[in-house]
Amino acid sequence: MAIRGGRPAARAGRPPATAYRLSWRILDALEAVAARWPARAEGAVKWLLLAPALAVVGLLVFGLVVMADASLRVMDFRTYQLGEDYSTANYVRLFGWGAFHATLWRSLVATLLVTLFCLLLAFPYAYALTRTASARLRRVLLVGLFLPFFVGQVVRAYGWLVILGQQGLVNQALGLVGLGPYRLLFSYPTVLFGLVQYMLPFAVLMLAPALAAIPEEIERAAASCGASRGRTLLRVVLPMARPGLIAAALVVATLTLTDFAMPAILGGGTNDFLANLVHDQFFRTSNAGLGSAIALVLTLLGTTVAGLLLAAAGVGALGLRGAR
Repeated sequence: MAIRGGRPAARAGRPPATAYRLSWRILDALEAVAARWPARAEGAVKWLLLAPALAVVGLLVFGLVVMADASLRVMDFRTYQLGEDYSTANYVRLFGWGAFHATLWRSLVATLLVTLFCLLLAFPYAYALTRTASARLRRVLLVGLFLPFFVGQVVRAYGWLVILGQQGLVNQALGLVGLGPYRLLFSYPTVLFGLVQYMLPFAVLMLAPALAAIPEEIERAAASCGASRGRTLLRVVLPMARPGLIAAALVVATLTLTDFAMPAILGGGTNDFLANLVHDQFFRTSNAGLGSAIALVLTLLGTTVAGLLLAAAGVGALGLRGAR
């Protein structure tokens, strides 16, 4: 070995010291720190990672407490200030109010119908997206899935006003064959149509990972045993896609129940949901007490819908490890 400057020269083929990347040095340092990390501090790390989520939950709980306090105070319209005394008058008035009953029924029926239609439409779309062998078709389906997310809900609702109006594209097309014009806007079916169109991508996003996790070999095995395509989908694929179906139903149901824009724009003020009723009480009649009571009822309804779905399917249906 040759000696240069009092130090042994590098052997042939051996990389110089600078070849040891800086990123590797950083990883080695982190590994050394992790090796010396005290075991008693591991619990603190878990809570530190949970801190952002706990902060958000705490903020939501604080908002609910403030609304609960306001809902138990009656608005004094002489001063437009909430009274100091606690009372259940807002809830008594709410449950004896015919408009609230009609709005509640309209919201619940819409939640059920939109959820069912979205599941029926989302399943074949998600199945085609995860099972197609054509890369071009998959790209088209992905673009069709994600493109609506680049357009806001309000913009889409106003777009349907242009399409479904008296002089809109639909009535113009019907006029070419001697039909119409028809009044397509400001009706309950139009609100449901807009909600299905808005919620459908969410349902597909929930279903696609569940279907992608099902090996195609299982379907081929069912076909080799004599099962038809329809029977395979009904008896094999659907039960295995249960986590995605439950997740899609949860997302669509809660978003539909609390939706504001579609009923306000496509309903024309005659097909309001509970969220619209909350808005009216806060910003039109300035009755924060009654508005808070409606908001709490809406929150309770959303929680109840989610609880019923999980109770019917079981928490384990979401694929949570260790859940039953």
